[in-house]
Amino acid sequence: QVQLVESGGGLVQAGGSLRLSCVASGSMFSINDMGWYRQAPGKQRELVAIITSGGTTNYAASVKGRFAISRDNAKKTVYLQMNSLKPDDTAVYFCNGHYSPYSGSRRQLEVWGQGTLVTVSS
Repeated sequence: QVQLVESGGGLVQAGGSLRLSCVASGSMFSINDMGWYRQAPGKQRELVAIITSGGTTNYAASVKGRFAISRDNAKKTVYLQMNSLKPDDTAVYFCNGHYSPYSGSRRQLEVWGQGTLVTVSS
């Protein structure tokens, strides 16, 4: 069973920084696209940033220039460096991944982490 485990959330003042990490474990051939989503109270879950296995990135307009997503394929880990944090960034941040269960698989499966809370105080 493939799992994603996030870490690094917490309480920070506006203007501060946090770094989230997400490690994939379990039986898989490869993990492909990985990303971060967030869900604020009373709002829908939204994409924050995504990175392909080749390193191509895409960001939500609201975080572009402040957040940076990166990955270490050998460690099956994705990171989210969050700078210049704002109170509006307060949310539960979820790690997401698409993986190939075995070599030659034509299908990709999706897995979510349990979420880590980021709270930005004004």
